[in-house]
Amino acid sequence: MQMHSNTIFVTGGTSGIGRGLAEAFNRLGNKVIISGRREDRLREICAANPGMRHFTLDVRDPDAICAVARKAVAEFPSLNWVVNNAGVQRRLQIAPRAPLDEQGLLDEVNTNILGVIRVAAEFLPHLAQQQNALLLNVSSGLAFVPMAQFPIYCATKAAVHSFTLSLRHQAKGSGVKVMELIPPYVATELGGPRKTASAGGPQPMPLDTFIAETLKALETGGDEVAIGDARNLVAATDPESVKTMFERMNH
Repeated sequence: MQMHSNTIFVTGGTSGIGRGLAEAFNRLGNKVIISGRREDRLREICAANPGMRHFTLDVRDPDAICAVARKAVAEFPSLNWVVNNAGVQRRLQIAPRAPLDEQGLLDEVNTNILGVIRVAAEFLPHLAQQQNALLLNVSSGLAFVPMAQFPIYCATKAAVHSFTLSLRHQAKGSGVKVMELIPPYVATELGGPRKTASAGGPQPMPLDTFIAETLKALETGGDEVAIGDARNLVAATDPESVKTMFERMNH
């Protein structure tokens, strides 16, 4: 993949993986446009990264996605990469332990899967007219082996994986490369603080390490890019391996 001289739109660009990728792409000589819900954070990031631009966007809102996509391609007609990264993660207890958090459920589903689908659908017609076009959907290692305290997040990321497989097939011949980035547990604010075992428990990959490895992996142009420990989760394809991994992660 050509890693410079692109025009890149990143959803969920106000923190974590989205911000890390956006700033790294900017340093490589790309025009980067970030989006997110927090206007103050968007302004702060753009001020710290000369040349970066932003749009306020809540991907739970389909009308907002349509409006921002139209504005983005009108203002940046060379836009040729879209990084579908926006996501939320919540601990959620399912009955009989507690009443269902209906709003939390809707937020995760609307952000993590419906937002991904709608952003892809809005930008694909424009991407199909560009050179070196890329749609990068960010899923998770937890799409392959879930962590029980985040049941909806894991389910939505499994849906992102499935959706990306189908979309890649449908996009054949369009000129748009459809890739899936599969992160491990990364040290970001996603999901809030986690408890880890003092010895042998899951430890987050430092964000800067994750970004560096991701840039190298994206350059290879593979359809699925699994980083760090996520490679082990992706490799756990037979039932016994999945069961073993699940028990280890949820003990």
